[in-house]
Amino acid sequence: MTITTKITKVGNSSAIIIPKELMDKLNLKQGEELSLSEIDAGLLLTPYNEKKAKQMDRAREIMRENRNMLRKLAQ
Repeated sequence: MTITTKITKVGNSSAIIIPKELMDKLNLKQGEELSLSEIDAGLLLTPYNEKKAKQMDRAREIMRENRNMLRKLAQ
């Protein structure tokens, strides 16, 4: 399903409108958190997963702490 929507100004931020039919189809509720990821094709919206978010935070921390070793391994 492809839907066209506009980016709307909300205060100092921007928002997109998700039509009710799509909200119902995806079982989304107002106020739920979504994760927004940049991918080659554009943006990917997925339900927020706290466990995954913590794992990604930890992975970033480990990569930051070991960046010199990771650079050498990449060569």
